[in-house]
Order: sequence, then C-alpha cells, then structure tokens
Amino acid sequence: MDILLAHGYFLYDDPHELKIMRPYPPLGILHLSSYLKSKGFDVGIFDATFASMAGFEHMVRQERPSVVGLYTNLMTKQNILRMIRFCKQQGILVVLGGPEPPYYAREYLEYGADVIVKGEGELTLEELLPHLARYGLNQLEQISGIAFLGGDGEVVENSPRAFIKDLNALPWPDREAIDLPEYMRVWKVHHGQSSVSVICARGCPYTCTWCSHSVFGESHRRRSPESMADEILWIKECYSPDLIWYADDVFTINRRWFFEFHEALTSRGVRIPFECISRADRLDEEVVKTLAEMGCYRLWNGSESGSQKVIDYMKRKVDVEEVRHVTHMLQKYGIQAGMFIMLGYDGEEVDDIKETVQHLKLANPDVFLTTVAYPIKGTAYYYEVEARVRADKPWAERTDRDLTVAGRHSKRFYSFATRWMVNEVALHRAKSNGGIGLLNELKMRANIAVGQVGMALTQGQVENSGQPL
Repeated sequence: MDILLAHGYFLYDDPHELKIMRPYPPLGILHLSSYLKSKGFDVGIFDATFASMAGFEHMVRQERPSVVGLYTNLMTKQNILRMIRFCKQQGILVVLGGPEPPYYAREYLEYGADVIVKGEGELTLEELLPHLARYGLNQLEQISGIAFLGGDGEVVENSPRAFIKDLNALPWPDREAIDLPEYMRVWKVHHGQSSVSVICARGCPYTCTWCSHSVFGESHRRRSPESMADEILWIKECYSPDLIWYADDVFTINRRWFFEFHEALTSRGVRIPFECISRADRLDEEVVKTLAEMGCYRLWNGSESGSQKVIDYMKRKVDVEEVRHVTHMLQKYGIQAGMFIMLGYDGEEVDDIKETVQHLKLANPDVFLTTVAYPIKGTAYYYEVEARVRADKPWAERTDRDLTVAGRHSKRFYSFATRWMVNEVALHRAKSNGGIGLLNELKMRANIAVGQVGMALTQGQVENSGQPL
C-alpha cells in the first residue's frame, strides 16, 4: 500500500457529537483517494467515524502502509497526535494535511510528523509519494507545497503549490471506499431522513477575519453545473438519500452557475431536498424562489452579529437590515432560515450583544446557533489579537478553541450572555405566539440570565493575564 489515508473524528468517543448524530463522510480524503487511485497508487482508507483508535492501530499493523496521511483539524487534534505517535512507533512515515498543521508546522513536526502538506493535497501527494519511496526524507526541498524539518532542526517551508484550476478534471470522491450506507442509517435512525454531502467548489473570496483559508485559499473555483448534476444523479441512483447537504462555503455565490445548475438538475429529473449555506448579499427573490423550487428546505446564513459595527470589524461585507430582509424572504418561500451568531469578537460591547438580541427578535430565524469567537492561528483575527492571546495549557493538550484573549469578558460571562440571548428570543417568540404558560417560565429564566450577565460584568470577570481589570 502506497498510502493509508485517515482522519481523527471518532464519533463514539465524542459525547457532544453523540447528542447531535449528524455525521458526514470525510470528503477531503475521499477526493484524495479517488485522485491518487486514478494515477495508479495503491490507496487505503481508514474512516474513523464509526471506528475506534484500536481499529486504526490494528489496520496499520495489518496493512503496513509505506505512508500514513492524516487529515487534521483543531477538532481532531488530540486524536491525531495519538495516531502520529503510534505510526512512528511502527516506523511509518506520517504526512499531515488539512487546515490545522500549516500554522503549527514546527509543533506537529517536532511531535513526530514527517511532512506537512500545505493547501490542496492531490498534486502534492502525487509528486511526494514516489519521492518518499525512492529518496525517503532526503531532497524534499524540490517539492512545492510542503513543510518539513531540515537537517539543522529548523522548519523548511517550500514554495506554495498553485491551486488546481479545472476541478472538472478531478474524479468524484471515493464514496465506495467507505460504508456510506452506515452514515445514512445513522441519520435515518436519529432524524428520520438520510443525508449525503457534496461539495461544488473550493475556496472563498470573502474576507471574514475569523475564517481560515488554510487549504483552499481565497480563490474560488467551481465545478461545472453539468458535472455536479451528474454526480447528484449518480448519488440518487446508487444511494437514494432523502436529503443532500451542499457543503460549499457560499452555495449561491455565482448567480449564473446557480441557475445553470438548477437547469441541469431539472433536465436529469433530479429533485432532492437539500440544506446549504449562503450570504444575504448573494440572495435575492429570484434566487430564493429557485432555491425553493429545487427543494431547499433550510438555508444557513452567517449573520454573526446584530451590530453593524461588529460586522464591519469582522469585514463581513454584509448589512444587518439585508440579513433580516433575506430571512423573511426565505420563510416566505417555505425555506427554514438558520443563522450563525458569534459573540465575543474583538471590540464587541454589551450594547452590541443587546443589538444582536434585538436583531434576532426582528429577523425571527427558525433556528440560530451561537459560538464565542476564538482566534484560529493563520486568520486575520488571530493576528489582530495575537499580542493578547493567552493559553493555559501546553500546545499538545489544547486547541485554538481553548485560547483566550486578554481584555475580553470571561467565558462565564459569555455563557450567561448566550443563555440570556436564547431565553430572550424564546420569550419574544412565546409572547408573539400567545403562549402564556411558556411565556411566564421564559420570563423568569430570562430575568435570571440577565442578572447573571450583569453580575459577571460588574465583578470584573474579563479574560486577561489572571487579574481582574
């Protein structure tokens, strides 16, 4: 075996994910697998989702691959570190890819990884694997798109590799190499409908400061409408899913492409309900109406904040009023409107959080998800606050989610703020819908949350070097 591709997402070891039970296949390594196989490489896949660490170790011992390639992100970091150590104990070369390793190259290489692939992996692995087979870790300087430790122990960062221009030239993901029916079964058991994920494009040209462009950059490359429609038809004929998840960063980013894709699906007689992500500035009534005709049942919009000031800090390039208008338009056409809300971005004040609560009341999305901003290394946001970033654990024991920013309110404050936000919006909805019993209960819960936020603020609980400001 030339390479064993694996990832570190073990569903049954994650209590949080077990509550959600919405797993999707690792499309990144499935794309790599199909491409490398098309070039004649012997490729194996270890899909960790429904497996165990013991299962990974067993497969490595049994197959003895020349190289193990691990897709790595901050969610799976701890598992990946264990997998690196095990592979090195077996004398196997380890190559890392994904959004996490490029910005922590030294840390991962000193932990045991041999090579880090920066950016897209297809062309780099096509060149790297024969080189490793012939020369080992020698003369790596000639291969674009990688980082490694030089003979002096310093990190060598080779020149970046150009992005793949023609995505149509790539084969479809190697879905047949994994147990896709098990993903669909889990969805069916827990949600009543099965779902399959696809991706139409790579890269995002927008400038949101907290978003990582580590793998696909700020370019935007998209497969043709016909190629995508053919893949959707194949998925329908092979697997018959109830739902499709379009995993693109901004599904409707290209207006012409979107309408051509609709026509391509229609000409093939394909209409599968789907969920996707977009932006308010890429949605108008004609687009929304067409989404509904195509079967879109839910669209997620990255609202992030109800404060225009904070949105501008984030360089979101979107208008709060436009977000509310689009939310109502989606609902008008029977599409559930979902929102992402981010608290704690640098410069946000209590009044901005209040504006976000008011924004949610006015927009009235069907569902919204909240997170607290954290600085992901490599993003513009990270470098804006880098001098104030604090870590209370060694690198190997934490992720970027554990980083705090000095001068910002405490985690406890944002916990209370989130509860207050959720309860205030629920209270508003209950009042609007005339739910008297629920109204009284939520009013009490909201008052408690408001008091806790005020207490956290007046007690000076802020994130800093350890002393209250």
